[in-house]
Amino acid sequence: MAARFRFRLEPLRKLREALEREAERALAHALQAERDARDFLDALAVERTALFEARRSATGQLLDLELWHAGERYLVVLGRRQIEGYERLRAASTQVAAARETLILAHRNHLMLVRLKERRALQHAREQQLREAREMDELAILRHHRQSA
Repeated sequence: MAARFRFRLEPLRKLREALEREAERALAHALQAERDARDFLDALAVERTALFEARRSATGQLLDLELWHAGERYLVVLGRRQIEGYERLRAASTQVAAARETLILAHRNHLMLVRLKERRALQHAREQQLREAREMDELAILRHHRQSA
């Protein structure tokens, strides 16, 4: 009867697979944070452009200085938000790079055990075939001795 293959490191392989899935989720969260930071910066750029368009006056039209000063103050606020947005983007990009490295390492560790399991399963199958071939040879020899006696 053929012995079933049992990979002794299966619990470790499952653990590493779970760690790889967790690293994938962490990378997805980091990528989403980076996308959010880029969207925030894009929204600020749209606001800035809209403000410049609103401040543009037609030829011969009087300039409202209070509106102009309010626009200048808002541009300062937008500038601060933009600096904050670039800091968030830089931090998010750093986090994405770290999450990618973690995922690569987790994938490598998991893949190493998967390949080891495959090699051990092939080795087990070969050993099983050799055992069965030896048993068949022994049976054939015993039959031959019985028939010749």
